[in-house]
Amino acid sequence: MLTNLKLSRDHAALLVIDVQERLLLAMPEEERGPLTRATRTLVEGAKHLGVPVFATEQYPRGLGPTIPEIKSAFPQGVLAFDKLDFSCQAVGGLMAALESTGRKQVIACGMETHVCVFQTVRDLSSLGFQVFVPEDAVASRTPANRRVGLSLMERAGAVGASTEALLFDMLGRAGTGEFKAISALVK
Repeated sequence: MLTNLKLSRDHAALLVIDVQERLLLAMPEEERGPLTRATRTLVEGAKHLGVPVFATEQYPRGLGPTIPEIKSAFPQGVLAFDKLDFSCQAVGGLMAALESTGRKQVIACGMETHVCVFQTVRDLSSLGFQVFVPEDAVASRTPANRRVGLSLMERAGAVGASTEALLFDMLGRAGTGEFKAISALVK
């Protein structure tokens, strides 16, 4: 399947899926820091590029809120949508907010790769969204489940990439203030 691989800041939205306190502690220790850094970089980059940011929290009463390192980076007014369904597509308020932007490209990051992220990517793809997955900004409790999730998302039509690749694709050119800001984020 041939897919347009161009990510446009004018057509993109960022969806941060369930990067929550207790859920993060269940991830392998070696993935926690990279996931947190990559997700924060995506959020900060989205702010610089004018890309809307959305977030969800799976059963926050049990799994806690979005981690402070990510929540503090959210643009003003971003609130996490509570959910019990694994797929974010089932969260009516979120889907209405996303659809109201008119954007048809979604960068999906978060946890867990093979459950909530996969099911969201599959469902968004089936609704006609083009979904990009920064592989350095997703995690699962086991490497095998992370690999399965990435494979399933690719089969569902998602474009796998890295945080840096996606940010520079949306940026498009060097020599601007935005380039300096994005370069500083990825260093």
